[in-house]
Amino acid sequence: MTTNRHILIVDDDASAREILSMMMQEWGYQPIEARDGEEALRKLEKEPVSVVLSDVIMPKLDGLELLRRMKIVNSKAKLILITAEGTIDLSVQAMKQGALDFLTKPIDFKKLKILLDNVYEEEAEMVELDDLDKLLQTEGAFYGFIGRSPVVKSIFRLIHDVASKDAAVLITGESGTGKEVVAKAIHQASPRASAPFIAVNASAIPETLIESEIFGHERGAFTGAVDRRMGCFELATTGTLFLDEIAEMPLNLQPKLLRVLEEGSVRRLGGKDSIPIDVRIIAATNHSPEDAIRDGTLRKDLYYRLSTVQIELPPLAQRKEDIPLLVRHFIELYDQKHQVKIKSISRRTKQIFMNYSWPGNVRELRNVIERAVIVAKSEWIEPQDLPPYLTQTATDQEQMITIKPGTPFSEAEREIILRTLKSVDNNKAEAARVLGVDVKTIRNKLKVYGIADLESNG
Repeated sequence: MTTNRHILIVDDDASAREILSMMMQEWGYQPIEARDGEEALRKLEKEPVSVVLSDVIMPKLDGLELLRRMKIVNSKAKLILITAEGTIDLSVQAMKQGALDFLTKPIDFKKLKILLDNVYEEEAEMVELDDLDKLLQTEGAFYGFIGRSPVVKSIFRLIHDVASKDAAVLITGESGTGKEVVAKAIHQASPRASAPFIAVNASAIPETLIESEIFGHERGAFTGAVDRRMGCFELATTGTLFLDEIAEMPLNLQPKLLRVLEEGSVRRLGGKDSIPIDVRIIAATNHSPEDAIRDGTLRKDLYYRLSTVQIELPPLAQRKEDIPLLVRHFIELYDQKHQVKIKSISRRTKQIFMNYSWPGNVRELRNVIERAVIVAKSEWIEPQDLPPYLTQTATDQEQMITIKPGTPFSEAEREIILRTLKSVDNNKAEAARVLGVDVKTIRNKLKVYGIADLESNG
């Protein structure tokens, strides 16, 4: 989908229409002219118009009546009224009825351009959202794992290929990259989808309890074991057991886990009988398995048993093209949860997101979106709705100057001078002080750059 840039100009004054048409063409828009409101309505029925610029006082059909009838002919088109001094009250009335804005003659073209740019920017955003919605419904998501980058598409294929097999899978990647989401996707795409999916985080359970949690226990097996309890292997029978942070599992427990996997049976703590198990194992770690083996925190034989298929998830910083799709997904999720209606993020917010490094990966992005959905004051998430550290990081990045090796000295010098001037509100004296040069040097350099008339207080 693409946005149209047609603008309908309605005025009974031919010279006024001509001036506005020339200006629209200069700005990259496609003007269509109408002599009065009736002709405008006829053209609205045939042309893909997004914005109407209309005079208020016209024969046959004035601007106010045009606004009323536009809602029937083209409910999406927005009207900007152009008024004379004596018709401002009428224009205010039109604003209450849905006009976008009104301008008085002579027209402030700077304000008009801002209005038009905002309209078409929002329209472009809505087109992008529509495209993202379609992508989410077709190829942008695989059982909850979201993305469209080449690396994510390769993960989709791997999930699909491994899901129908009962091979053990080891998922690696930084914290927050979506390891459990991938594990659930494998489960949901597998023949075991209707059976339980049980997740255990080996780093979140106290060492004194983890053995009981995984293998279960009989009554009286230890102090406090007042009842028999099934472990995770039994709870996940015929389904999938997800062992998260496997490299954090106590070393004394790893041989017992390996024995269960090799024998296909489990014995509860304090029990005598072996219980057959039918469980698909998926493990995950945010450590390098090789490093964990070398450091002695993960047994090599257990690693080989768990990693028949290994899936490595990239950090979000390496798949930033997925951010718009993830943002769309999380906004829809938290709109529903918090009973609000957010359209999307603004372009300024998107720029911040695309420039940020996301050390917390997808989990951090999800949390940022939920916070923004809750605090946003409009339908669009703006930078002020983000956590302060994000906007501060963006400000710091804006203030940084990146100069590539091999950049000619004159170009580097020009960039440093102009960026410094911008940071001090174009005050030449202050820029000279910051850079440690004479103010005459700054003035001379600006003459060389052809911008000696730069507005300044010094």
